[in-house]
Amino acid sequence: MSANSARSSLDDSSLLAEVEEDGHEEEAAAGEREDRWWRKVLDLEEAKHQVLYSLPMILTNVSYYMIPVVSVMFAGHLGDLELAGSNLANSWANVTGYAFMLGLSGALETLCGQGYGAKLYRMMGIYLQASCIISLFFSVLISIFWFYTEPILILLRQDHQISKSAALYMRYLIPGLFAYGVLQNILRFLQTQSVVVPLVFCSVLPLIAHVGVAYVLVHWTPLGFKGAALAVSISLWIAVLFLAGYMLLAKKFHKTWNGFSAESLGHVFTNLKLALPSAAMVCLEYWAFELLVLLAGVMPNSEITTSLIAMCVNTEAIAYMITYGLSAAASTRVSNELGAGNPDRAKHAMAVTLKLSLFLALIVVLALGVGHNIWAGLFSDSSTVIENFASLTPFLLISIVFDSIQGVLSGVARGCGWQHLAVYANLGTFYCIGMPIALLLGFKLKLYAKGLWLGLICGLCCQAGTLSLLTLRSKWTRMELSENTSKENHVIV
Repeated sequence: MSANSARSSLDDSSLLAEVEEDGHEEEAAAGEREDRWWRKVLDLEEAKHQVLYSLPMILTNVSYYMIPVVSVMFAGHLGDLELAGSNLANSWANVTGYAFMLGLSGALETLCGQGYGAKLYRMMGIYLQASCIISLFFSVLISIFWFYTEPILILLRQDHQISKSAALYMRYLIPGLFAYGVLQNILRFLQTQSVVVPLVFCSVLPLIAHVGVAYVLVHWTPLGFKGAALAVSISLWIAVLFLAGYMLLAKKFHKTWNGFSAESLGHVFTNLKLALPSAAMVCLEYWAFELLVLLAGVMPNSEITTSLIAMCVNTEAIAYMITYGLSAAASTRVSNELGAGNPDRAKHAMAVTLKLSLFLALIVVLALGVGHNIWAGLFSDSSTVIENFASLTPFLLISIVFDSIQGVLSGVARGCGWQHLAVYANLGTFYCIGMPIALLLGFKLKLYAKGLWLGLICGLCCQAGTLSLLTLRSKWTRMELSENTSKENHVIV
């Protein structure tokens, strides 16, 4: 009897164990299915890696962007003429100088990015030097152009007094132009090695120093208005010293930086073939936005229209800073993986970046859609401007979404070395499609500010579509980088 009960007890225990085991297996299977579902939507590990990369880049870009803006704020408190002159000068410097320098450094996203992936570490320092030579050469040319700012602005029908004030401001920005070119090159050199957290300190500290330098030069010296511009140049050189000092002293760069070498002269032409299309990519887009502001200035009720378009352009620029951080992540991940011979992983990284960019853009869109009146109130106290901005907000939200897509795809183009193709895409979509539509809707159909922005949306939509086709139809290749020759060709991987 006791034996039978013992056997019965054992049978019951084994049955319970089997049931529990089955339950655990079902839970594990359900968890695995859920995990597979999430992975299909978004690779969380890759997304985490890219977010941790992008955040420091966003903070770094915002800090450098704020240096000239802070000087404009100091100059603006000296009077209305000084405010108008410094604002005009800052816009002119961005369009004709800073954007071009930023674009030139894009060659390093291809060369250093793929070189790092291919473990050709010594060549990265050579490419950096070649890029700095190119930037310094073009800085000389742009400086000469900046010396003639006043007659050029007058030729563009700007107010004579404001043009004179802007020209004076521009002359003191010239030393900073040389610094900005070198700064962007070092940033790309470090960025392609996924060194991003130290960049935050190397950008925030010069920004903090800049506030003090600007205050002293504007209020404690006879320079006044000129001191605000000179402060920008000083602070940009301080930023270069921070970055260069970190690069030279940190032991982690002993493989990628072996000191100055005459060998870099042999790689200038190779770099230039990527640098010029990259600069054209950036400038064509910058100029399209600035052109909208100029067109708004010749419309009826130009004061309101110009304010609205300028507000939209500034809002778009701020939203794009988030996209630019992800664009840098896409460029680095794609170029590193292509250099290492992993095109499938490069494509996967691009897909993750696109999803992240769209997700963050939708958050911005939602926030702006709800709080557009509060946001407009930060720019103007005019109820007319705020009401008109509210009517423009839906169009602005659409453009932010398209901008988030094309920003990432532009980063992919830089990582793959497709700058020469992206230039044609930007030229055709903005200037053959977007601007003519903006002119037609804004002037002929009298939609004014809405018409101008609808034209921009058409340009951005076509740009995103063209870059998508380029990404899907092109063969993902890597540069054939060599330690012994300055000839680089594309090879299919």
